[in-house]
Amino acid sequence: MPEDLNAEIAGGLAEAGNPQEQPDRLRWERFVEISEAIVLAVVAVATAWSGYQAARWDGQQAERYGTASAIRIQADEKLTLGGQQKLLDVSTFNTWIQAKQEGNDALAALYVRRFSPEFETAFDAWTATHPFTNPDAPPGPSFMPEYTNPQIDEGNTMDDEASAIFDEGTEARETSDDYIRTTVVLATVLFLLALSQRFRIREVRIAVLIVSGLLMIYGLATIVSFKRL
Repeated sequence: MPEDLNAEIAGGLAEAGNPQEQPDRLRWERFVEISEAIVLAVVAVATAWSGYQAARWDGQQAERYGTASAIRIQADEKLTLGGQQKLLDVSTFNTWIQAKQEGNDALAALYVRRFSPEFETAFDAWTATHPFTNPDAPPGPSFMPEYTNPQIDEGNTMDDEASAIFDEGTEARETSDDYIRTTVVLATVLFLLALSQRFRIREVRIAVLIVSGLLMIYGLATIVSFKRL
């Protein structure tokens, strides 16, 4: 029994160590724990914010891509209709040429009335160049600067608009990716903080805390530099 008691007392003294070192050890442990709590709180909020922004930019990407797709479909419809109208005008013009060569003025006048208003304006300007006697005259009304096709013009404008909106969606996707990468960095900080609590060596624990703090500062700096919704 006395031997067991002596062994227990010796173990307790070994665990207690030097009484003079206890205050220093308690101070640095308290400092490290408070620092870890501060870093943990900041990183937790930053991680939540980064994830929130990534989700919002993902939504922005989907909305921009959807809008661009809808506008491009409408643009294709306009371009198709405009192309059909232009083809009809050119075909009617070719039959007008044939009727004119045959001297059938009544039939030629009928074809002229079937021109679209825009093509008829270009046709009047083309005939003013005396195309049958002027070798420098344009090949036909569709080559005149006066010729316009509103549906094709509108389709091209809508296509440009769709391209611009699509680029906005791509930019939103890139911004979301930036936030996700920052979230990974912040998650690494959380991992290091959890890992540091397993160490009892002062230098190692402080080193891990410093690395975590630097990663936290980097993550916060990148978040501040990103665009926000």
